[in-house]
Amino acid sequence: MRPCIDSSEVFGFGEIAKASASGSKVICCDISSDGKLLATGGHDKKAVLWSTEPLEPKSSLEEHSMLITDVRFSPSMPRRLATSSFDRTLRVWDADDAEYSLRTFTGHQASIMSLDFHPNKQDVICSCDSAGQVRSWSTIYSNCLNCVKVSRGVAFQLRFQPRRGKYLATASEKAVFILDGETQIARRSPLQGHSKDIQSLCCSPGDYLASVSEDSVRIWSFTSGHDGEFVHELNCSGNNFYSCVFHPACPSLLVIGCYKSLELWDLRGNKSITLNNAHDGLVAALAASSETVHVASVSHDKIVKLWK
Repeated sequence: MRPCIDSSEVFGFGEIAKASASGSKVICCDISSDGKLLATGGHDKKAVLWSTEPLEPKSSLEEHSMLITDVRFSPSMPRRLATSSFDRTLRVWDADDAEYSLRTFTGHQASIMSLDFHPNKQDVICSCDSAGQVRSWSTIYSNCLNCVKVSRGVAFQLRFQPRRGKYLATASEKAVFILDGETQIARRSPLQGHSKDIQSLCCSPGDYLASVSEDSVRIWSFTSGHDGEFVHELNCSGNNFYSCVFHPACPSLLVIGCYKSLELWDLRGNKSITLNNAHDGLVAALAASSETVHVASVSHDKIVKLWK
């Protein structure tokens, strides 16, 4: 049995701010690279931009016609962000002038589930949809650069390797597909081992990838000499797992979103603790800022919180 400890004080992790984010479920969030802005989105069809210090709403992005599935800031341009939606469109925005989107991309034949900016090519965005298709877009030329089919099932989420962007990880049903960051062609066979559908992916700056299904979290290594080697697993012993993010100040600490709670897992010692009553609903998404060392959480309880 994995060792557990009782108090979040061991990790020095606690809530520092919260706000009502929406009148409907909130399911996605991200923090800008400078840590000054937070974006949230969900079932009310709009994304909300927030300042992080203090946590206050700044503006709303309201051009989507269906629920928003993902929101991501550009790693190289803190005021540039993109949103994806069930309406099959991907939109790019300027956070300083968010009344209208800068670009709208169409071409997916199914609901777009997730998106991400290439970490060192500021004009490239990738997106995936509920038919298992991954598309790469140019924000300069407003067109599709590449389109590949990764699976026959839903592509739930995708994330680029931070900083270098050599690979693009896509979760589809019970497997993680590792694609080339430039061509989106599969680099290797899928990463398998989950017994239930993967709901969330996150990458650490130290070349580790976490995949989360409701009953387990698996850690894969992309460090030198490794190409997706399975290295750690945490099995659920309470509330189902759903979302994840690596702590910005402690890369061996994974924050996991569950139903009403957060799980903090220290990979080095394989120790974990549970923060009960973190939210009043499913913690649907988490984001982190290395600049401010904030972790953001959003939930079906319609609340956004900052932790530190």
